[in-house]
Amino acid sequence: MRPLYNSNTRTVIIMPIKTVPTKTILVLLFCFIPAISTADTGFQKWLEGFYQLAAENGVSRKAFDATFENVTAPDPKVIKKANYQPEFTTEIWDYLDARITSQAASIGQKKGVEYQKTLTRIEQQFGVERSIILAIWSMESNYGAVLSKTNRLHYVPKALATLAYQDKRRKKFATNQLIAILKMVDSGEVKPEQLMGSWAGAMGHTQFIPTSYKAYSVDLDGVPGSDIWTSVPDALATAANLLKNNKWQTGKTWGYEVTVPKDAAQYKEETKTIAEWKKLGIVRPRNKAFPRLDDKAILKMVGGDNGPGFLAIKNFFVIKKYNNSDFYALAVGLLADKIAGFDGMVQKWPRPTTSLNVAEKYELQLLLKATGYYKGAIDGDLGKNSRTAVEMFQKDNNMKINGIPSQNVLQLLRKK
Repeated sequence: MRPLYNSNTRTVIIMPIKTVPTKTILVLLFCFIPAISTADTGFQKWLEGFYQLAAENGVSRKAFDATFENVTAPDPKVIKKANYQPEFTTEIWDYLDARITSQAASIGQKKGVEYQKTLTRIEQQFGVERSIILAIWSMESNYGAVLSKTNRLHYVPKALATLAYQDKRRKKFATNQLIAILKMVDSGEVKPEQLMGSWAGAMGHTQFIPTSYKAYSVDLDGVPGSDIWTSVPDALATAANLLKNNKWQTGKTWGYEVTVPKDAAQYKEETKTIAEWKKLGIVRPRNKAFPRLDDKAILKMVGGDNGPGFLAIKNFFVIKKYNNSDFYALAVGLLADKIAGFDGMVQKWPRPTTSLNVAEKYELQLLLKATGYYKGAIDGDLGKNSRTAVEMFQKDNNMKINGIPSQNVLQLLRKK
């Protein structure tokens, strides 16, 4: 005889063990096994405490609860991404190879036709050239394609709460962004279910963090409210508004590719007029003229003293208000030039002899895919998945395992 607990009457029933169905025993045993909770009590306590700060900033309890209704624990992927230190140093040529592609330029030109009326209106209203806006759209979300890859997106309030709770370096940033996004929900500007984005809180086609969205959001499509998530006109206009408010100079370029004599590289990061740079022997390739000799410019040598130079003028630094990186601003400028139909760079980067050029990167991915090591997109972007495939290939072929896509790996793949 075994005692069984009746949860409805809260009594113990004595039944012969043979008369109890196996399924019933399993169910009863399961009921007595303590549940494994995915909730983080420390995080929940912190979150409840955070409400006090939110309330002090005018956020209602209703908006707070709606935003965090299904949030019970930090997002572990956020901390992993925040703490991720690239195993490989990204050189400028690798950075640009992955972003300034013929495909990116071609799509940009097609999008320019598709959204011609929108872009014309943006140029008239904000004074920012369409090629720059299209290049930013490409850089930020691959013309919106990233937004459909839900497995790569995060629920932004949860991501920001995770950073504020666990990341000391980003606590202040995350706190400010979280307050801003709660205010957005409270005001009815957005609904919680819209708030999908990057691990650091950037959202929409043109990837705006909450405070930047609050500062620069624009409604261009005629539908009430600014919707950078699903409205391309609103997203592109918001990007243009950021540039305009940071003193974009209409009708001027971002800068120029230049050849730099060896004795002139010492002046990198200095500011001079274009005329003064010319006197030092710094000129454009193929004897192209500078349109304005009185413009002030800073000499950038992002590929080292033996690489191509760039004279960056005001708009280069306005682009950096979007992302404070020379690599980013240069990529936007060069991609914008290609979208506008101009020639690409003339000079070559000082790549190591073992590194791959753009065409070889595509070939490497194709060969890795053909041999079963790689299953991703053939896009020339040798990121984590491509490097993992290289590691597997190196291991199977008794090579030094470092995941570096090199000439040696490519040559051996060609023989397979």
